[in-house]
Amino acid sequence: DMVKPGAVVIDVGINRIEEQGRSRLVGDVDHDAVADVAGALSPVPGGVGPLTVAMLLENTLQAALARKSR
Repeated sequence: DMVKPGAVVIDVGINRIEEQGRSRLVGDVDHDAVADVAGALSPVPGGVGPLTVAMLLENTLQAALARKSR
């Protein structure tokens, strides 16, 4: 009831759970509960992680260039 029909759900959580003697990564969103309601749901793992890494690298580059120009 927290997701409106057609909403885009971006799951940024990441948790490691133990299941049948193995560990796996899951997000904070209950995929099965919102799959029929949401218009789109980002996957975990592999959803926002690559974008986060790209943004961190861009910020690091900008900081290095700013420091060098001083």
